[in-house]
Amino acid sequence: MDRRMPHKPQITFDDKLKVWSGGERSNYFAPHLSIGEIIFREMERHPKLIAQISATEKTVLTREEVRLNAMRVASYMRRLGLKQTDIVGLIARNTTHLVAVAYACFFNGMPFHSLNISYDQETIEKLFSITRPRLIFCDGDEYERVVAATETLKLDATIITMRNHPLSSLRIQDILTTPIEENFQPSHLEQGPDQTLAILCSSGTTGVPKAVTVTNSQQILWSCSAMPIDVVQYCHSTLDWFSGLSMCINCGVFSTTSIIADNKFDPGFVCHIIEEYKVTFLVQSPAQMAMLVGCPEFESVDLSSIWRCVYGGTACSVEVQHRMRSRLQQADCLVFSYNLTEMNSLGCLNHHFDEKPNSVGRPVRGIKVKIINEKDDALGPSEMGEVCFHTGQHWSGYYGNPEETRTMIDSQRWLHTGDLGYMDPDGFLYLVDRKKDMLKYQSIVYYPNEVERVICQMPNVAEVCVFGVWDAVNGDEAAASVVKKPGTQLSAQDVVSFVREHIDATYKELNAGAIIVEELARSPNGKTLRMATKEHFLKVTRGSKFN
Repeated sequence: MDRRMPHKPQITFDDKLKVWSGGERSNYFAPHLSIGEIIFREMERHPKLIAQISATEKTVLTREEVRLNAMRVASYMRRLGLKQTDIVGLIARNTTHLVAVAYACFFNGMPFHSLNISYDQETIEKLFSITRPRLIFCDGDEYERVVAATETLKLDATIITMRNHPLSSLRIQDILTTPIEENFQPSHLEQGPDQTLAILCSSGTTGVPKAVTVTNSQQILWSCSAMPIDVVQYCHSTLDWFSGLSMCINCGVFSTTSIIADNKFDPGFVCHIIEEYKVTFLVQSPAQMAMLVGCPEFESVDLSSIWRCVYGGTACSVEVQHRMRSRLQQADCLVFSYNLTEMNSLGCLNHHFDEKPNSVGRPVRGIKVKIINEKDDALGPSEMGEVCFHTGQHWSGYYGNPEETRTMIDSQRWLHTGDLGYMDPDGFLYLVDRKKDMLKYQSIVYYPNEVERVICQMPNVAEVCVFGVWDAVNGDEAAASVVKKPGTQLSAQDVVSFVREHIDATYKELNAGAIIVEELARSPNGKTLRMATKEHFLKVTRGSKFN
């Protein structure tokens, strides 16, 4: 295998503006080409290569088969009279023909709005009321919820099921019989690279998810350098995750082989996938990685094929990262990625885990970073403030929500992440916590992440979430909900005592106590819901500090 390393950013720092830059972005393809046009041409170049293998449905598709299927779906959309101003709805797992639906949208220059399969009917209604799709692809598992939502919204939408088809539904297999339009070619984008490629959902950690537009820009290309065609990639994320969208595009553009699965995330099954298909490029969320390193199969599975393991999207304990690193053989194989869906691209990559294990990395090409204080003044190295990004590309904002868009991006097109962090003298970004999660004990500021890092050092801890519980005298007292590793013993008092012994300030101790839980509250995209976890803590403790 060609084990070329991805681009490692060469960072520059403007001492006057106090801005770090990953350098100029270079296009691999002519800049006027859309993502759909690139995928269409690249799939035509390598028709016999394996594009996708489903580990659950046991299907294998060549690039020619995927391309033809996508052209059939795109031709069906054109027969319905759908235009680039229309939106396609998606609520689906990674089944065999989902890639054809995604590529069909790309070929037609028509964005899809992808929702998570776990959304209830009310959330589906709220999100689809924003985009009002005319065509919806969903799994039969969610069919009734989708039908009910469209009826409530009075949407004149055609619904097509992808698996577990109800008797009354139109099936994806029916659509794949559509004749391909004569002389089929991808549509020319009416708005060029600024046109919306897809609409994903925000994590929903602070309420109903927002509809986040993703721009049709080559900045989205996943690895920041061309990947060899013998890469075998696996990512469990569905198309409502930025990582899922990126990997779907990655496969089409760089002719890699994508392993997919439509089951619920199962770390033991992931071990099986890696071993059977010799996965070389693994992408996962920190929560998935925590489950992977904690499963019984992890210590014996053969991971020697992996030459790149990328993870990110939220905080990840250093202990989990070290456990993963201990089983991987390639140098610089563990890569932390940092981005927001709103960025439409990667922001930072850390290719130096062994030297900088706590960092989320350096800005990639085309990305600029600055750290600002509460007065919006830019700060220098090692000074903590809010992390802001400039992507150098157009972003259309939150679909149908200009007010929220203005709170996210300022007049100079800087995205305000809400994350607190600092850049070290070497240009590596370190995150401290979310700005809104800042706690104050007797007027002394501290952050949950500081306490979480201590608790994660306990050998029997799998995951932890720390939050503040209000006390009339002290203010925010730290409390913790802790998930223990399977088959181990751990009490709440063990956690409280460990923090007291290993933390350097009494105001950071677990003064509001701790509880042991089976799992943490999470958003559909896998991010820990701090407020929901706190609500469960308060319900369980009922005023008792140590449980």
